[in-house]
Amino acid sequence: MTTHGSTEPSGTEGDLPTWRRTLVVVAHPDDESFGLGGVIDALVRAGSSVRVLCLTAGEASTLHADDEVELTLVRAAELEAAAERLGVTSTTLLRHPDGELSHRIPDLLTSVREAVQVEAPDGLLVFGAGNGVTGHPDHEAATAAALAVAAERGLPVLEWCLPTEVAEALNAELGASFAGHASDTLPITVRVDRDRQRRAIAAHASQAVPGSVLWRRLELLADLEHLRLTRPQDSDRPLPPPNSGAPS
Repeated sequence: MTTHGSTEPSGTEGDLPTWRRTLVVVAHPDDESFGLGGVIDALVRAGSSVRVLCLTAGEASTLHADDEVELTLVRAAELEAAAERLGVTSTTLLRHPDGELSHRIPDLLTSVREAVQVEAPDGLLVFGAGNGVTGHPDHEAATAAALAVAAERGLPVLEWCLPTEVAEALNAELGASFAGHASDTLPITVRVDRDRQRRAIAAHASQAVPGSVLWRRLELLADLEHLRLTRPQDSDRPLPPPNSGAPS
């Protein structure tokens, strides 16, 4: 675990819950910035101490993957730099196999349980359930494990999602596999400042390549993020079946 300096809050953001401590559960280094960076920044500004649990080292990335060991070290360093730019309190980087999380659900449950025990969060922040927003099985598995543990511990979960129109535009323009949701199913809309998120994205230099779907998504979302709050009694979704997925 790596601990970072604190960032002073600068007011309440939108309809975000007022959690003193937030645990972010993601699959890969860069998920916390590319996907959740705007929301993390908003939580930090609202006074929450945000801790990130990253389940893999991102070693299966198809970008700059000539040397897996070197890539693992590079991505670990990028995660630390990005977390500091976002004002994250601490990060924990685990080494579950990248691209194989859907086959490792029992191990993921153990890891999330341990993190919840250590961090004692008031709630969790994850990619939206269903297809993990992006269609990547690792994202789906990470979220499923987080939701299951949250239900066990009676913790609420913030799920970051995309509106239907944004997902459909990305899929049509770029051949992506994003899942969209109707606006009435995403009751929390937060206006975010993208500055820290963009600086955190820049820290992931090995992954934030020109032409990436990331940039178009940020353009379509502008300064808004859309979320839903899953309470413990709602977290009864089944865990995903084992399947194969593309690496991140």
